[in-house]
Amino acid sequence: MIVALLNQKGGVGKTTLATHLAGELATASTRVTVIDADPQGSALDWSQRRAENGLPRLFGVIGLPRETLHVEVPDIARGADHVVIDGPPRVTALARSAILAADLVLIPVQPSPYDVWASAEIVALFGEAKLFKPHLRAAFVVNRRIVGTIIGRDVRAALPEGLPALAADIHQRVVFAESVATGRLARELEPDGTAAREIAAVTAEIARGIP
Repeated sequence: MIVALLNQKGGVGKTTLATHLAGELATASTRVTVIDADPQGSALDWSQRRAENGLPRLFGVIGLPRETLHVEVPDIARGADHVVIDGPPRVTALARSAILAADLVLIPVQPSPYDVWASAEIVALFGEAKLFKPHLRAAFVVNRRIVGTIIGRDVRAALPEGLPALAADIHQRVVFAESVATGRLARELEPDGTAAREIAAVTAEIARGIP
């Protein structure tokens, strides 16, 4: 499975979600590769911090911010069970290439009108790509939902029509910020914590298949 995480709005937690999804997939003894297609290289930075802290390697991270992703990723995927693409923060030819490379496009959205509006262009790109890849799937995932609020339910009603939203939400939690700073995953910092369970729920929902 090749999963691309894309949203033209920065700051939605895309890289954190990508590394945690990859880490969760890797717990099943599968070979996972993360492709950092964001020119900022945030996933590569996270991987470097992990190495500097002497932590074991969970999955490989490759920097590949190129518009030829859809050509190069199939070769990379032959050496992995799953590939997670951390996409660029803007709608560009690189984003189009990431969508064409994927089997599943995940669109992280924060519960805010700005995120909902920004997602429209990614949805449009997905529609274009589906003409060439009829089996391509996509879904929204509500990320950084504030604990104790109902706004996550409200954002689902405001999302563009035509794409499902995952039932599992990811809440805004301090442990995710700590994971960025230390190169660790939430389940490594708090093995029995709620954040780890939320990541597991999102991963399980993806594994069951998006309609």
